Amino acid sequence: MHTRVLVVSLQAALDRRERFAARASENILPFEFFDAREELIPTLSYEPSMALKEHGRTLQAGELGCYSSHYAIWTQLISDEEYDQYIVLEDDIIADWRRLKQIAEYPFAADGFHYVRLYQKSPARFIMLKKRFINRDLKLIRLLDSAYGTQGYVITRDGARAFLESCRQVRRPIDDAMDRWWAHGVPNLALFPFPLIEEAVSSGIGTARFDACDAKTTPASHRAFRRRERAARRLATYGLLLRDLATRLGLNQ
Repeated sequence: MHTRVLVVSLQAALDRRERFAARASENILPFEFFDAREELIPTLSYEPSMALKEHGRTLQAGELGCYSSHYAIWTQLISDEEYDQYIVLEDDIIADWRRLKQIAEYPFAADGFHYVRLYQKSPARFIMLKKRFINRDLKLIRLLDSAYGTQGYVITRDGARAFLESCRQVRRPIDDAMDRWWAHGVPNLALFPFPLIEEAVSSGIGTARFDACDAKTTPASHRAFRRRERAARRLATYGLLLRDLATRLGLNQ
């Protein structure tokens, strides 16, 4: 099992890179900086009108760059013959490198786990999949709600292919797109406890984007889309919960 660790970082963000490298100075797990994109890459398509309809606002340049960065990483993975899976990190995280090394040695694809979060910004309902995963302390859960953030995750080649197909049209921030398991079919899995945390530094994307989210100015097309989106997610969630209940009761054996 070969795992590549990529740290998404703006090429000019030298201070962040120095801080990250200093925290990882024990050399427990090799990593590489991946130069973050600062604009939309040609393989992606972005229509502001569709973002306004589905997300309620247009995306800022930093969000398009972030989207492009992760899309470029997935594109690289599917043609990377040397590595089976990637661990993708942001440069403003503080990691438990010994735990990450254990995670890097686990063959996720062999067990059908193609995308696994290592952190989430928002609490979310979940289904317990494995109470002991990789070691006795880690748990594998399946998230039912949006968890937000791309601070860290594991992705396999199959996971990358699925995201490349479903995320080609840019209509929302990349973490929102990845969270939509009911739409693209990639389970939103996560490890708990998290092997990393987010450093308290200013976001490179900024927070001004949230100022545009005013319910009074939200277009009617977005409100209608959100109603349909919630209905689809609710239906898919009920299905998952029923299957989980049947499994625990032994009804599907």
